[in-house]
Amino acid sequence: MMNEKTLALPASKASDSGFLTHFRVFGLPLPLYLGLFTVILVAHMTDTLPNNIVGGFSFMFVIGALFGEIGKRLPIFNKYIGGAPIMIFLVTAWLVHVGWLRQNEINTVTEVMKKTDFLDLFIAVLLTGSILAVNRKLLIKSLIGYIPSILAAVLGAAIMGIIGGMLFGIPVSRVLMLYVLPIMGGGNGAGAIPLSEIYHSVTGGSKEHYYSVAIAILTIANVVAIFAAAILNGIGQKRPSLTGNGELIRNSNFDAQAQSNTPKISAKEIAIGLMLSACVYTLSSALSKHILPGFGDVKIHTFAYMVVIVAIINACGWCSNEIKEGSKQLASFFTTHLLWVLMVGVGIAYTDLGEILNALTFTNLVVSTLIVFGAIFGAALGGWLMGFYPIESAISAGLCMANRGGSGDLEVLSAANRMSLLSYAQISSRLGGGIVLVIASVVFGMFGH
Repeated sequence: MMNEKTLALPASKASDSGFLTHFRVFGLPLPLYLGLFTVILVAHMTDTLPNNIVGGFSFMFVIGALFGEIGKRLPIFNKYIGGAPIMIFLVTAWLVHVGWLRQNEINTVTEVMKKTDFLDLFIAVLLTGSILAVNRKLLIKSLIGYIPSILAAVLGAAIMGIIGGMLFGIPVSRVLMLYVLPIMGGGNGAGAIPLSEIYHSVTGGSKEHYYSVAIAILTIANVVAIFAAAILNGIGQKRPSLTGNGELIRNSNFDAQAQSNTPKISAKEIAIGLMLSACVYTLSSALSKHILPGFGDVKIHTFAYMVVIVAIINACGWCSNEIKEGSKQLASFFTTHLLWVLMVGVGIAYTDLGEILNALTFTNLVVSTLIVFGAIFGAALGGWLMGFYPIESAISAGLCMANRGGSGDLEVLSAANRMSLLSYAQISSRLGGGIVLVIASVVFGMFGH
């Protein structure tokens, strides 16, 4: 009996130990993660988080891992609302809103996102990798049909917006100027801000008043777009014929051929991918800010130039297959292992939950939702006619027009589980946003007082 009891005790301990070592948080054994969490908790309690990129990443990694694992495992939320990235984004924005984070932590994360421009690095790497990963012929074919899909999304948004305005007695002019244009304008910096300037220059009205209304409507639409992206992902899982699972063009076997001939690479090719991303970004920044900022009131964003330059590099065959694969694997590393970190920064540095709640009136919610769904249906139909999968077209040409730009693209694509569409999303936010600014000049001239 003595021997049986002594044998049973270690078995129980082994079982407990097995749980502790096999349950992982962001790939870490639970005891190790709890140790790292304790470090951040102590730094929080004593307000000693280092105010630099190292302290910022330590905080963002640990917090992102915790709420990411919860979002990944929470039933219904993980399947229909966006899972881990959206859970991280919402919770961290809420922590700021209720005042549970110290100002030093908010400042540190904000500096990582804005002063060191981690968001720009993330987008630059993903743009380069995703565009170079596309077959040259396929890339040219997709770009030719993509602009018509964007225009179809704008038309669908306008039609549904006008219908929503009729339901609430809002004049057509007001719906177009204060709802449709801000939502479809390419975000804040490339959309709402230049729209307010154009509004002032064309109509003589207050740009401050226009901006305050436009950013509130855009904020609501961004949240609706995130949830809509998760819904479209669910529809794609139930109706496989409607989706290419991240591939835009229907009936294409280019990707299958490319995957069967994937070249072997080393860490050097991945480093070259980072160098290529950084240098193309540098050239694009110089073009957008100094050499050729735009044409008239239409400004060309850095990432719009990046899309064009990387597409030219790919179309001309200037990169070997090894360099393309290195860029692709680097982009995959960012989307697979750094997305949760990024979403902490987006929630803290780019999201004002109070602003969202203040703008959340019934009328604004319904009209904004109708406009977003109009963009979905317009892009899906236009994309289908252009030879695209309707779900991929609805997400990239529709929802990525109806969000708040760069950070909104990442939120939408992560909710849809289609980060491979980032290059097309940037075309929507940047080039599509530029098209909307041209349309705005005409609309303000017609309806402005």
